[in-house]
Amino acid sequence: MRYMEVVKVTPRGYCYGVVDAMEFARKAAKDPSVPRPIYIIGLIVHNRFAVDELTALGVTTLDGADRAAMLEQVSAGTVIFTAHGVSPLVKQRARERGLHVIDATCPDVTRTHDLVRDLVARDYLILYIGKKGHPEPEGVLGEAPESVYLVEREADLAAIPARYGAAPRLAVTTQTTLSQWDTASLIVAIQARFPQVEVFNEICRATQVRQEAVARMAVGADLTIVVGDPRSNNTNRLVQVAEERAHSPAIRVESLEDLSPELLAGKKRVAITSGASTPSQLTRQVIKYVEDFGAKTRLTIVDDSETSLAG
Repeated sequence: MRYMEVVKVTPRGYCYGVVDAMEFARKAAKDPSVPRPIYIIGLIVHNRFAVDELTALGVTTLDGADRAAMLEQVSAGTVIFTAHGVSPLVKQRARERGLHVIDATCPDVTRTHDLVRDLVARDYLILYIGKKGHPEPEGVLGEAPESVYLVEREADLAAIPARYGAAPRLAVTTQTTLSQWDTASLIVAIQARFPQVEVFNEICRATQVRQEAVARMAVGADLTIVVGDPRSNNTNRLVQVAEERAHSPAIRVESLEDLSPELLAGKKRVAITSGASTPSQLTRQVIKYVEDFGAKTRLTIVDDSETSLAG
């Protein structure tokens, strides 16, 4: 019988920001004193199974590209702001409507909002590296729309307004869930074009250590499986890291339903990890499936301070 080596990448799965956001929502749903109905403005985290759990508890998730527009659908009750954060405009409109607000913004995202406000107050213009259409940049840019410019890739640099290049005080900062290597390369390109720029790298620690673990532990794997939602930026970046840094073929699966014996056939070494918004039980199910396929589990020892919650 052929045995497969399974590398359970550590750390993986839920980060503390996601754990906190989910717990805020669960507690609200179970607390009869919280005004009803309860709405979440956007996906609490980018994972449909997490959203389904809250739906079963009676929480309504509103989804869309514009959180201020979503808020227009709510006339009473409670609104929960997601881990990705929201703009000051959204907060203001919630107050004006007399809504009860629960803010589940990740502390690392809050730190970026604080940084942007501080820099703008000191007359900086800001280049913000982030993913267009993602809710985190929407919230951060909303802090100072006239002073913050979104950059996603190097090709965007040519379109940056001239006043940014001429600014004596120019800063660059980042979305928290990006690939640290892609971001570093883009920052170098920005520095070459704007020598006066000051760098504030806001990629969060949880994102960094998960990416570094994949880059290190997926080396030599015939396949890396990343468990996570297709809308999760940090999940998609883990696939990218496996392919580009560990040189391992990689796939993203949303759940056990996406796996099949054909995907594992002939593989001698399979690495498994999961995005920071992936519920722990989904990753455990995938690991068990691969192990049951004929694996011997590789025990790993890591010296990282962040504890995996993914099982």
